[in-house]
This record gives sequence, structure tokens and C-alpha cells, in this order.
Amino acid sequence: MTTVTLQPSGHIFQVEEGEAVLTAALRQGFILPYGCKNGACGTCKAQIISGSVDYGVYQEKALPPEERTAGKALICQAIPRGDLVIEARTVGTAKDIPIKTLPCRVQKIERVTEDVAILFLKLPANERLQFLAGQYIEFLLKDKTRRSFSMANAPHDDELVQLHVRHVPGGNFTDHVFTKMKERDILRFEGPHGTFFLREDSQKPIVFVASGTGFAPIKSIIEYALNKNLERPMTLYWGGRRPGDLYLNDLPVKWASEHAGFKYIPVVSEALPEDQWTGRSGFVHRAVMEDLPDLSACQVYACGVPIMVDSARRDFFTQCKLPEDEFFADSFTTQADTAQSPK
Repeated sequence: MTTVTLQPSGHIFQVEEGEAVLTAALRQGFILPYGCKNGACGTCKAQIISGSVDYGVYQEKALPPEERTAGKALICQAIPRGDLVIEARTVGTAKDIPIKTLPCRVQKIERVTEDVAILFLKLPANERLQFLAGQYIEFLLKDKTRRSFSMANAPHDDELVQLHVRHVPGGNFTDHVFTKMKERDILRFEGPHGTFFLREDSQKPIVFVASGTGFAPIKSIIEYALNKNLERPMTLYWGGRRPGDLYLNDLPVKWASEHAGFKYIPVVSEALPEDQWTGRSGFVHRAVMEDLPDLSACQVYACGVPIMVDSARRDFFTQCKLPEDEFFADSFTTQADTAQSPK
């Protein structure tokens, strides 16, 4: 058994043989930033101050060679080779929320586009799921695999758990959702998980950047913030290839009409003539950069496909002066995104 010390907090925890740093931390109640837990998103990246690790398997885009050389590691995969000191932020807000395994019933399936369905899940009568807006659950499938989906409902609106599911052709679970799942089906899930949630100890203006169904956890956060009458200015940029990809477009339009401190900018990258699109065009994170070339005084919450999240992280840091500790992200990785890199 080895010891890991977290800086700057000074917290210490034990890691069992063959156990990843993040797994050990979560097991002992230390919540560190993480997302996919499979080495594909980069959210859990930490700086090794002393000691060494087996880096495990991961996507090179999540940990480029130059960052590994500079002493960084993905702690969801990294296994200590001895006592370790790492620099990683602890997230205090999530630590008191219990992680549960619960059954649920499919209450309703709403097909909002050809490739997006909204699932409404009913928990047992005596259960409620406590979570932070922006977190996700993991379905526990019969073949022992898991599938992660962010909750789109806000914590105060917890009668039904709402998930936004995009159909990934060839994906076992989403194929099932779009071809076989029916109302009253029973599923099992574990949650809540994740550190993508609103940091309420700040008064900075908030910029939300979503692509596709990355809107789901951002919807949860925004509805939570509006319900709390949060006074921080909020701007949502939601991007899709075609206008139809903005499958709940009327909802943020409604928020903007009802709340003076909220702005909404929809962005479409591949509109066709028949779409008659007259709004913003191009990549969604580029629209942010055009409008807000100086993000030094902002917090950014980005969610969606990995290429959008990675591009936003890189460009906002290097070109828009965004502080690295003010970027929070949830990268929606699929099975195809988790191809393994060598140790």
C-alpha cells in the first residue's frame, strides 16, 4: 500500500496495490476533478510533484507527450509506483452526497429529433436522488458494462430524472434506446458522479458552451441558477451542425426573455439552404472567442463532444486569457473515444 499526498490541501490517502489514484481518492471521500474515468477526457489531469506512476492506458489527446514529459498524469489511470505527491484541486461540494445504486422505471420517452431522445425516469416511491446540477449517472448493464448520461433536470425538479440521449449508430445502449426501449422498462443505475457543477464561491460572469446533447447538464446548471436567483451574468452558446440539433431551442430563448442577466447565442456550423438559417454560423467555441476575446474575468463551463471541449480549453487559455482554474468541462466520450494508448 502506498501513500498519496495532495497539494495544496495537504490531504493524505492510501492507495492499494494496482489501484488508480482517482479510485482510491473517491473511495476515501476525497473528490477530485474527473469526468469519463477512462483516460479519454483529460478532466482529471494532475501534476506529479514527487514520485512516479504507471500511466495506464489513455487517449493521447487527453495527455499529449509534452504534458507527460512535463510531469502530468491522468489520475483516473495512473497507478503509483511508490509514495506520491501530486498537485490537484479537491472539490469539497460533492463529498457529502451519497452515491447510490437504484432501480428506475422508464416513465416516458420523448423523441425530439431523429437522433435525440429524452428519457424520463421514475425512482421508487421512497427514493429521491440527491445530486449537484451538472452531475451524471451510470447505467449498470447486464453485460457488466456501464453507460454514462448527464442529468438534465435541476436538483429541485427531482420528481423524474431527465436524460438526453443521442443515438450513436452501432452503440449497444443507444441502439436499444432507439429501437427496443419502451415505457415501464426497468433499469439500474449508480450515481451521482462527476465534478462538472457550478462553483458558487465565485461572482464571476459565467459562459456556458454546449454542443449537441452537451446541453443536458448545462440545462440542469442554468435551471438551478435561475431557481436560486443567482445574480451572476450568464451567457449560453449552444452549437450544432444543423438548426435541428438545437433540439430544445425554445427553452433558452424563453430563459433569455424572462431573465435580464441571461443571454443565449445559438450557433450552427453546417446549415443547408433549406434550413433558412439566419443566425450565427461556424464553430461554437469560435463564436465565444469572437464575442469575448478577453475571458480573464470569466468562468467557463463547456460540455459536449471531445473535439469541441478540447478546442475550447486550448484556445480560451492561449488566446482569450482564461485562467486555467476557471475552465470546467464534461467531455462526452463514446466507446470509440476510449481506444487505448500504450503504457
